[in-house]
Amino acid sequence: MIRQDLPPLPSPLPVPTTDAHTHLGSTAQSDGLPALDAIAAALAMNVTRLVEVGTDLESSKSVVALAEVYPEVVASVAIHPNDAARLGDRLKAELDKLGALITTSEKIRGIGETGLDYYRTPEPEGQSRQREAFAAHIAWAKEHALALVIHARDAHADLLEVLDAEGSPERVQMHCFSGDVGFAKQCLDRGYYLSFAGQVTFKPNEELREALDVTPNDRLLVETDAPYLTPMPHRGRPNSSYLLPHTVRFIAERRNIDLAELCQRVDDNATTVFGDWNDPS
Repeated sequence: MIRQDLPPLPSPLPVPTTDAHTHLGSTAQSDGLPALDAIAAALAMNVTRLVEVGTDLESSKSVVALAEVYPEVVASVAIHPNDAARLGDRLKAELDKLGALITTSEKIRGIGETGLDYYRTPEPEGQSRQREAFAAHIAWAKEHALALVIHARDAHADLLEVLDAEGSPERVQMHCFSGDVGFAKQCLDRGYYLSFAGQVTFKPNEELREALDVTPNDRLLVETDAPYLTPMPHRGRPNSSYLLPHTVRFIAERRNIDLAELCQRVDDNATTVFGDWNDPS
């Protein structure tokens, strides 16, 4: 099922769980692993539900189309903050088109990944466009009662400032959480869900693991962010949803929790955030 140049299949998880953030389209481009094969491999590992995430207008259209075909997939649509910064004067027109897309499918369950990224967008003008786009995404999430999927990098204080000013939606996922304990507590105090990807398994990231330690079980999600952030022991190789068990097992051991219990908890949390995969209501 998996080519020899890709990481091998891990041991399947004991009960089904959810990859709370992935990019099947990007995985197909970077790994040469078509969406059908990536989903089949994930299912074989008991990763039975995936949140497929768009990062611009075209990829958002693609994730919706994919979710309409595969019952294991729900969609989240957005203009990524770095893409928003690059759009310049075209930003408003692209936001208008994305806003129209949101109402086209019941398989759209999230708005994002949106947020602020000052690491790749250091210039003030680009950061201003990011904040404009972020505010629009927050408004959509509230208007349509959808989860808000947040990307945050080197902008934690400003990100919370925008969220507090605009008013957070009911359900917020801090995708690929990368902050310290202090930022984790600020997010948890606001009722957000913290979603941990493969970098929590990297040896230097003890500060991130300490943030994991303060995250209650009922606010925890796990993701691959594939094709990025491949967990140990395959760091540096292509990532895909079928590798989620490595991160889930690492977290179960870190938290001294039964693996099946953690899988079920993560699955339940994903349902709370994104709804029932089979029932849009």
